[in-house]
Amino acid sequence: MSAFSIPLSGLAASSDSLNVIANNLSNLNTDGYKDETLNFADVFNQMQGVSGNGDPIQIGSGVQIAGQTSNYTNGTVSSTGIASNLALQGNGFFVVQNTGNAQESFTRDGAFTVNSQGELCTSQGQLVMGYPAVNGVVSTSTALAPINVNQAANIPAVQTSTFSMDANLNASAAPGDSFSTPLTVYDSLGTQQTLTVNYTNTAPGAWTYSITLPASATGGTGNPTTLATGNLTFDSSGNLTSPASPIAGIQVTGLADGASSMNMSWALKGPGGVSLITQQTGASATTSTTQNGYGVGTLTGYSVLSDGTVQGQFSNNQTMALGKVAIASFANDQGLTQLGNNDLQATFASGSAVIGEAGAGGNGTITGGAVEESNVNLSDEFANMIVAQQGYDANAKVLTTMDQVSQATIQMIQ
Repeated sequence: MSAFSIPLSGLAASSDSLNVIANNLSNLNTDGYKDETLNFADVFNQMQGVSGNGDPIQIGSGVQIAGQTSNYTNGTVSSTGIASNLALQGNGFFVVQNTGNAQESFTRDGAFTVNSQGELCTSQGQLVMGYPAVNGVVSTSTALAPINVNQAANIPAVQTSTFSMDANLNASAAPGDSFSTPLTVYDSLGTQQTLTVNYTNTAPGAWTYSITLPASATGGTGNPTTLATGNLTFDSSGNLTSPASPIAGIQVTGLADGASSMNMSWALKGPGGVSLITQQTGASATTSTTQNGYGVGTLTGYSVLSDGTVQGQFSNNQTMALGKVAIASFANDQGLTQLGNNDLQATFASGSAVIGEAGAGGNGTITGGAVEESNVNLSDEFANMIVAQQGYDANAKVLTTMDQVSQATIQMIQ
């Protein structure tokens, strides 16, 4: 009886559905795994004729798999504290490349590690691709390259060119009273040099200043070297009125360590033109000093920002971009084909990968030091399992009944 094929197709469909459910459950703890479901369709019905009013009489021929759907909703972000781990939330996939044949594939599994060359890679050794950085500047117009978190093991020194300080000078000071503040700056070799700013009261609302450097810094002995001098004038509210602009041309030449000459300016006002040096009644004090130089730094760690920028942290308290993780998106995510090991590959159905940055162009954002867990819902899978099992039992019962009918028919013939 050809009708045996109908319950057999139902048995096969239920079995395939159970296989998909089992696969989902087995990947419950697979990072970046996306829940899958099967879609079914009826088999082309056989035409048996037409009814008296012309309606077609058709008998179904069973069921078949019409397609497979992956649920690309976000999985839960789980913090790991491992800097190389990345969790992508929203649209897109990480771009990875095989080291052997340079073939690109795509994944949501961000449980990355670092190989012996300092490159981010998957557990299978595929390289995580992104935009390279040169001297801390990321170029998104260049070809993708492996993300290397050790490419800038050191950051060179930067010479101080400007400095400032928040200080108050005592309005009750008598002429001749003085106050001084040390300030650390850096020369072109990264050597710390100590400037001293000396203030001396000359009259109410009037002070002189002098900026000095120890004689030993330039290979000399004796009294400090004076770099700059001038006058400070304050109004009745204690705000600095003169000089009105930064004090420029503070030069240091002939440094003993062989560094190049320094040319600095002293910023006297902050944002909005607010005076950084004031004169109020109270003890003269400096609350903070700032300067824009720093010494040589070594890489101490890195973190990944939400836009995929890999930010290196250095021992001199500086940060510098080491690269930017790229994100790929597709016109049809369902068209991607699975390669195993959490990898996906573009197909004609998915369209070509559109490479971009995290958080831009509709792409999702990245959470560093975390992974995206599987989005399989345990309770949903158990419910689906019950439905598939009942479908299997029902089709098996139909098959048994048809067998009994066929046996009875044979006995009648005999």
